Amino acid sequence: MRYFIDISYFGKNYHGWQIQENAITVQEILDKSLSTILKTEIKSLGSGRTDTGVHAMSQVAHFDFNGNIIENFLYRINSLLPRDISINSINGVKENVSARFDAISREYIYKIHTKKSPFLNDYSYYYKSDIDIELLNKACDIIKKFKDFQTFSKVKTDVNNYNCNVSYAAIEKKNNSYFFKVTSNRFLRGMVRAIMGTLFEINENKIELEFLEDIIIKKERKLAGPSVPAHGLYLNKVLYEEDIYL
Repeated sequence: MRYFIDISYFGKNYHGWQIQENAITVQEILDKSLSTILKTEIKSLGSGRTDTGVHAMSQVAHFDFNGNIIENFLYRINSLLPRDISINSINGVKENVSARFDAISREYIYKIHTKKSPFLNDYSYYYKSDIDIELLNKACDIIKKFKDFQTFSKVKTDVNNYNCNVSYAAIEKKNNSYFFKVTSNRFLRGMVRAIMGTLFEINENKIELEFLEDIIIKKERKLAGPSVPAHGLYLNKVLYEEDIYL
């Protein structure tokens, strides 16, 4: 039977989600813990990668297991997992449903604070300038008009195309914190951090708003802003059709 699990993790101590040689990743720790609890080798597949240092409020992964899920599964698996990873829920899904390929949208949030705080350093990016939220939301409106986001993709990445259907992109404010929220059917490697870096360049008048369309059209990574640090970025939500669940 196939199961979906909803996972949260604090990414500081991990080289991203996906298993790789000579590096500790969230998926590696998760699969080892699942295999221990369920007493058989478990290999999960996540909804997508997150890079080194990136967090997740809600990452989704699937795995196959032929037996019955043990009593108190969530309590027992979370007791085994390190303190910076938790499984929030587990649900049976229809056969052959994929956490990666059947996701209809993903939402990322980039957290920013403008008032220095020692309690936010690992969870939010400290930005020392004032933020012109009206200007940056005009930039977000421009971004939403496009489909090809090669400009914001890491240069060396193996993809068939750079098209993403961005349905939402906006800067929101709460107290001294700002949140860049962006929703799309898919994201390219480094895309959100590159967009956020470009928005900062616009905020600082290093890139004029009127040139943003041209930067996107030219599809050259060097024309956009630098990637912002990973510790402000969260995979916040992954959505699926309701009828996949049993």
